[in-house]
Amino acid sequence: MNTKVNQVVILGGGTAGWMAAALLSKAFSKTNITLVESDQIGTIGVGEATIPSIHFFNDMLGMRSTEFAKATSGTFKLGIQFENWKAQGEQYFHGFGSTGLGMWAAGFHEYWQRGVELGISKPFGAYNAEGVAAKQNKFAHEQNGLNFAYHIDASLYAKFLKQVAENNGVKRVEGRVAQVNTDPQSGNISALALQNGQVIAGDFFIDCSGFKGLLINETLNTTFVDWSHWLPMDRAIPVQTRLQGDPPPYTRSIANHAGWQWRIPLQHRMGNGIVYSSQYMSDDEASKLLLDTIEGEKLTEPRLIKFVTGHREKLWNKNCVAIGLAGGFIEPLESTAIHIIQQGIMQLIKYFPTYGINDLEVNQYNNYMVKDYNEIKDFIILHYCQTERDDSPFWRFCKNMDIPESLKTRLDLFKKTGRFVQGKDEVFSDSWLQVMIGQGLIPEKHHPIVDEISEHELQNLLDRIENENKQKIDKLPSHKAFLDKYCRA
Repeated sequence: MNTKVNQVVILGGGTAGWMAAALLSKAFSKTNITLVESDQIGTIGVGEATIPSIHFFNDMLGMRSTEFAKATSGTFKLGIQFENWKAQGEQYFHGFGSTGLGMWAAGFHEYWQRGVELGISKPFGAYNAEGVAAKQNKFAHEQNGLNFAYHIDASLYAKFLKQVAENNGVKRVEGRVAQVNTDPQSGNISALALQNGQVIAGDFFIDCSGFKGLLINETLNTTFVDWSHWLPMDRAIPVQTRLQGDPPPYTRSIANHAGWQWRIPLQHRMGNGIVYSSQYMSDDEASKLLLDTIEGEKLTEPRLIKFVTGHREKLWNKNCVAIGLAGGFIEPLESTAIHIIQQGIMQLIKYFPTYGINDLEVNQYNNYMVKDYNEIKDFIILHYCQTERDDSPFWRFCKNMDIPESLKTRLDLFKKTGRFVQGKDEVFSDSWLQVMIGQGLIPEKHHPIVDEISEHELQNLLDRIENENKQKIDKLPSHKAFLDKYCRA
């Protein structure tokens, strides 16, 4: 396709559609962008938690963190508390930011491990500033060096982005698609014919139609890569409750016998939900377990969401790019849904077909996105396969399942040598160490350079890191106090 792209059509609103509209309209002010959505079609809106990469997206839109929290009734997130994952009754914290202080040849985890052998190290999380602050319910971001993300109301976020996009000239068209018109020779999408008779023509289409994938799937028949054999979760049930007490600056992930439950605090409510495998838990059982364990007055009725974990083999096919659920889905365990949307949009801007579609650029886009999906997939599988739990058929399956070779190599290297090797531009870095150690994977060896310092010097290093974190965190206000002063919606 060598046609210059002047008309971009986005199918679907929600978080994915309006994120795409907002950023594309800012990046390409001379390109006509139309977003088609129907008020009759609801959005999924399960995920209300993010990871720190969202700052880059917000910065490009010129959005300050406190303004963002106000607009989305948001709270701040310093990490995730994992409960019952390694073993029932045990917990650990995955905090954003780096843990401890290492050097070029050996990571901090290796110094920490030697300290464990000597009996002088505290739990690994004690050296992560974000985790320590979170457990004390403290937060502030001005010049304190804490890495953070957000808990947000996804519907308010979409509403905010809609205003940004429309201020940038994006045209919204209300209507449901009756037919997708394609060019008989090239197979490219040419227009969306709506039920009200309107025909929305375009040169390039962005599919944000959710799991349905009306363009990428039903029209272009793009192959789906199914990861159910590694990640058998295929159901989610969300429900909202009235907030009880002060909102903590972290997400809770609570494992059960066939899945896990989330608790995500906003300013005005608590987001709750359960993610599970229908092979090991019925829908009725999951709903009862969720409702029996929530806290506070129920604000919404639970609703069942079915999904399959995986991604489109091509996120960009012909003159269509799939963003969000239309392109793929990885369960919300590490809050990566908005990150993947963001990556899809930013890579599209990088390879935008202003002067026509070039297969070399399409391949670059697809390779990058598939790599991102796979790296996140491996990280999510880690939480399930590295466990001591064998108390149910589900956990016995997870503990003994075959895992991707890429993940197996990484875990084996870490276990046998203590080496942690990371690919270029991976979204998770120190997070791997926190989760591997938190789930009970402790290396058999550490780098010999660690033994060059004395026990006294090692004790001083550990104490210094702990004391520096304490001094920083002691100065912070409570999370609630910070929200009350700067961020109340």
